Amino acid sequence: MHQPRPVQVISFGGGQQSTALLVLAATGRIHCRTFLFANVGGDSEQPETLRYIEQHAKPYAAKHGLEIVELSRIGRTGPRRGETRTLLADLERPDSKSIPIPVHMNGGGPGTRQCTDRYKIKVIADELARRGATAENPTTVGIGISLDEIHRANNRVRIPHERVVYPLLDLGLRRTDCQRIIRAASLPIPPKSACWFCPMKRPTEWHELRRTQPDLFEHACRLEDQLVDRRARLGKDPAYLTGLGQPLRQAIPDGVDLLPLDDDGDGACDSGWCMT
Repeated sequence: MHQPRPVQVISFGGGQQSTALLVLAATGRIHCRTFLFANVGGDSEQPETLRYIEQHAKPYAAKHGLEIVELSRIGRTGPRRGETRTLLADLERPDSKSIPIPVHMNGGGPGTRQCTDRYKIKVIADELARRGATAENPTTVGIGISLDEIHRANNRVRIPHERVVYPLLDLGLRRTDCQRIIRAASLPIPPKSACWFCPMKRPTEWHELRRTQPDLFEHACRLEDQLVDRRARLGKDPAYLTGLGQPLRQAIPDGVDLLPLDDDGDGACDSGWCMT
């Protein structure tokens, strides 16, 4: 393993990889003191992730002289100027016509994913610009993609004033290594980070949500109903939160449990900004 290039900030999602990066920073194996957490909303993020960040990640960071900065999307124009925007609230707005999450149409693959760009990437980019990053003097941003998910690494230049790097890849670390690093720091392993209504969930994850958090599952069903109705008013086919071609209540029946998969990687979002 060789030492990665110095990292100025980490995109922190509260999952296993970015928590491992927090420990690596605390122990001097990577060079970073600032972790930027773009919170898509207290009503949108997985509740367990938010609890983990408050109860474990933030105290650990403070103890080791690290900074976790929590960011939100803020309205820029119109009547919502200056307001904190959350993904769920924007999805549920009665006057909204767009659907920024990757819903499944006609039972096929997920549609366009705009949520990561709007609520994660742009929020962090705006903060870095506020801190003085420019195209001539870009900020290096570390993304927590591990070696077993190398296919998700993407070196395309998205933001002129950012330079994206992958410290876990530089160190040759896999997800299992991240878990070992977290345990060695006497921290519990964090839950998978994602929005609780994310259409990238596997059926097993939807079954788990219905079994363990029925209120959230029912909320997801109501959200799906709202999105289906919105598309119907626009003369479009239904769009669902799963790729099973039917409403969530039918696709994930009550009282049916599937065996969990051994692989706890998401295998879905290819950017690494949401689920690490």
